[in-house]
Amino acid sequence: MPDALMAPEVNMIRAAIAQWEGAADHTSGPKPDGQLGAIIEVMLGTSARIGEVLAVHRRDVDITSAVPSIRLAGTIVSRNGEQTFRQDHPKTARSTRVVAIPTFTADAVRRRLAKVGSLGLDALLFQSRDGTPLTTANVRRQLRQVLEGAGIKGVTPHMFRRTVATAVNTNASIELASELLGHTDTKITVQHYIQRSEMVNPATAALLDRAFPKDDE
Repeated sequence: MPDALMAPEVNMIRAAIAQWEGAADHTSGPKPDGQLGAIIEVMLGTSARIGEVLAVHRRDVDITSAVPSIRLAGTIVSRNGEQTFRQDHPKTARSTRVVAIPTFTADAVRRRLAKVGSLGLDALLFQSRDGTPLTTANVRRQLRQVLEGAGIKGVTPHMFRRTVATAVNTNASIELASELLGHTDTKITVQHYIQRSEMVNPATAALLDRAFPKDDE
């Protein structure tokens, strides 16, 4: 069964990351630069895979239009014994897409851009201190360490993708969820990304009242 987070759980994760990023007593490693929180907000606002988020170029971000958007057009690839690199299409070539982003994602991207200052159009939105791509393994490890430090276990980046798919399916349609995820077949979305609700659509109650009306006694 696909795991999907509810809004209170998402906000617990947000709070844990914000507390970690804002703490003044980091005793080991470099001080957090705010990227982890922003990465999560982009995942929550786009349903993108972690590799797709880390591959976003400055040119892929539009936060000045009436409808801010992010173009998902690449992914980060890390292979054993090879240098991590950006591949110029997502997991599948057909899953390149432009996603309108919610306010919380647009705000996170604005804060990120303000922090890094002037970025060339071909620069990665998220990057290491020397400008190289972040690896998906490092981001996963950092997320796990931060959340486990706050007593939250079992959360993976892929869980945010399932969470978004479930929310869109619940509030709109499976077709829209599938389109957002970059799938070509809704069967994939249903099988692997949608958290099934125990609650059957309550419209059945009214439907059955109409179908089998009881004669007045």
